[in-house]
Amino acid sequence: MSDRNRKGQRRPARVVREQMARERRRKRTLWTSVGAVVVLVIAGLIGWGVSASRDAGDFTPPGGANPEGTGIVIGSGPVNIDVYEDFICPICRTFEQQASGTLDQLVAEGRARVTYHPVAFLNRFSSTDYSTRSSAASGCAAQSGKFREYAGALFDRQPPEGGAGLSDDQLVEIAGSVGLDGASFRNCVEENTFEKWTEHVTDEAARAGVTGTPTVLVNGKQVQASAEAITAAVAAAGG
Repeated sequence: MSDRNRKGQRRPARVVREQMARERRRKRTLWTSVGAVVVLVIAGLIGWGVSASRDAGDFTPPGGANPEGTGIVIGSGPVNIDVYEDFICPICRTFEQQASGTLDQLVAEGRARVTYHPVAFLNRFSSTDYSTRSSAASGCAAQSGKFREYAGALFDRQPPEGGAGLSDDQLVEIAGSVGLDGASFRNCVEENTFEKWTEHVTDEAARAGVTGTPTVLVNGKQVQASAEAITAAVAAAGG
């Protein structure tokens, strides 16, 4: 066989080898890229999980809060009543005037426990985010065991919608009227101690399907926001 023929046979073989080598390099590059993407995705998911966990726990519940940190618990009766209110909501004020005595009586008689959820749904109805500020202030009162007294005083002095709401000085003044220490309460308000808690209460209320205030649940079922409806529902639940 001539040298020319041998060279002609070697050329296709070399081309094939080169093609196979390129294919191996391409596959290695592909799998390296896939591996890098997988690592990045896993790292991203881990980072997201850590961030979500941090965000979920980035609040301080006040004393008297339930284990979920979504409200302040009053009483220990067998029937659970959940009350969702906004301190600038006029209908909530009317509800409090009409039903607060009944709720307090059900607690005093050991028939029910009431969890109050001071949500901040209505910030748009004040120029100072009063819903958030008043809810956070109620957390300061709860920390000192005076949530109900302070909440009642807030409703008694409820500002009109569309204005600035009560000032921080007025929130502190109300605290003094229900027996809270003015200096420590002012520090709590000015340091926004329970603002993140208010955000948590509001977010969890929305996730639970609460769309307005006042909303009242008895053992998880919504009832009319009235003293009569609540009393009847508690009696029906065995309380």
